[in-house]
Amino acid sequence: QLQLVESGGGLVQPGGSLRLSCAASGSTFAVYNIGWFRQAPGKEREGVACISSHDTSTNYADSVKGRFTVSRDNANNTVYLQMNSLKPEDTAVYYCAAKFFTCGFDGMNYWGKGTLVTVSS
Repeated sequence: QLQLVESGGGLVQPGGSLRLSCAASGSTFAVYNIGWFRQAPGKEREGVACISSHDTSTNYADSVKGRFTVSRDNANNTVYLQMNSLKPEDTAVYYCAAKFFTCGFDGMNYWGKGTLVTVSS
C-alpha cells in the first residue's frame, strides 16, 4: 500500500511560480510511475504530467508544456511539479497518483488527497 501526500499549494499571482511536492510512504516508491492531475471547479479531472519509474521519462498535457516540469527524487520518495508562468486557468486542486507498468493518466492505483492552487491577482 502506497500513501501519497501533496503539499506546496497556495495563492500566487498570474505569471508567478509554485513547486508542488508529492511525498510517498508505505511501499517501494521507485517502482511506481507518478502522475499529476488537476481538477478545477465545475470541470473534470485532467492529467497534467507524469514521470516514469524506470527511465524518468516524462509526458505533459499540451496546456502545460513548456511551463510545468515534473521530476522525482527516489532517495527521498518525492515527486515534484515545478509550475512557472502560472495562469488563472491553472487554478485547481492538484493531485498526485501512482501506477504500475507505464507512465500515463489512466489506471492509477493510489491517489493523494490534493493541494489547492489558486492563481489570482
